[in-house]
Amino acid sequence: MEQTKKWGFWLLTAFVVGNMVGSGIFMLPSTLAQHASPLGVTMAWLVTGGGVLMIALVFGHLSIHKPHLKAGPQSYARALFKDPKKGKAAGFTMVWGYWVASWISNVAIITSLAGYLTTFFPILTVKTVIFTFGKEAITLGQLTTFIVCTILLWGTHTILITSLSVASKLNFITTFSKVFGFVLFIVGGLFAFQMTLFEYYYFPVASGGQEVLGLGGQIHHAAISTLWAFIGIESAVILSGRASSQRDVKRATITGLLIALSIYMIITLITMGVLPHDQLQGSDKPFVDVLQLIIGPAGGIVMAMLAIICLFGSMLGWILLGSEVPYQAAKAGDFPAVFAKTNKKGSPAFALTVTNIMSQLFIFSVMSRTINEAFTFLTTSATLAYLIPYIVSSIYSFKIIIQGDTYDLQKGNRTRDGIIALVAIGYSAWVIISGTADLKTFGLGIGLFLVGILLYPFMSKRFAKGTE
Repeated sequence: MEQTKKWGFWLLTAFVVGNMVGSGIFMLPSTLAQHASPLGVTMAWLVTGGGVLMIALVFGHLSIHKPHLKAGPQSYARALFKDPKKGKAAGFTMVWGYWVASWISNVAIITSLAGYLTTFFPILTVKTVIFTFGKEAITLGQLTTFIVCTILLWGTHTILITSLSVASKLNFITTFSKVFGFVLFIVGGLFAFQMTLFEYYYFPVASGGQEVLGLGGQIHHAAISTLWAFIGIESAVILSGRASSQRDVKRATITGLLIALSIYMIITLITMGVLPHDQLQGSDKPFVDVLQLIIGPAGGIVMAMLAIICLFGSMLGWILLGSEVPYQAAKAGDFPAVFAKTNKKGSPAFALTVTNIMSQLFIFSVMSRTINEAFTFLTTSATLAYLIPYIVSSIYSFKIIIQGDTYDLQKGNRTRDGIIALVAIGYSAWVIISGTADLKTFGLGIGLFLVGILLYPFMSKRFAKGTE
């Protein structure tokens, strides 16, 4: 049976890299240039990379010391409490917040992919009004984009529902292709690299009106932007139930992070060395601008193809991840039992279907500019739902380190592990506090978890007896 086939180190690493290196990379060079000089950007990548490395090491530590907790952060939230009732409530809340955020994230990736398809299908941008929906005028481009997004969503669903093995191999191929594409971009960028643009490696940067940022301010603002690039570091941990070895989970998490960090840092600095800082700040397509300097007008087509490959792999990975969370939670007794159902191919059929139905509802956002503005706000808020599991996992890791739990069975340096967990807790808390744009964004992000608390008494009646 296909569900008995386990995923090894390279497939898990591909999911980690594929989920982290998504649509964000194509705008990051421009976003970072708005907040920082080359030195500020370099320091921000190192700060963020260091913080996320601590989180990755926490996940690696837990995968080795608590290998039976295979549902990821929700398992750790549940195990954090001695009282089974509190543990179940915490586990469910963690699943709920992460799951809802995944609906929105899936649509963000799908709509980004549709955006890059406009290079080859201009009909997606046609502004001819064909009908009105309430007070909203719907254009041919909006309707076509909606149809394309729907096809992408359910096409991916069909792949995942038919064969997880094929999906994992496709993800590996697209991840390899995107890394190869970025390597070619870096090599080409080196030929157009201008050292004169780095003559002043550091300089104050005007950001947000009259505000002028020094090095500390640049690192702070840029580090918040760079963090979003690492959402997905938990991919291998959430998929650990399908892993051939828990050590592979740890190795894949850390290796995936180092690959992604290397790609991000080098590409950002290459871009800053090709485009003047003022031009880069105002660019809405930095990759296209760089490639046009290297190979001419064909640069836009090359970049679009690279983006489509990149986003297709991310789409596969994130839709699977979105369904894997409630599926593994249901198996552990933290979510309604029906979500643990699989088909003959071993795919979490029910979880996939419900996840994609909810994502389909959000795809209606492409039909309305008003809804689309709200959708952008929701996407920002949902990011917080990915950060809370990081700090909860770090707290649980610190707890078992203090107690010395499992250290009689697994070798390890408790002092070193404790320092790593404390740094991960501090870093996650800093990002949660300073990384949210405003109180509304923070409130909505926290609200995802509060809704879960309100729903728990009603949904817990449908839980199965946990296996953990």
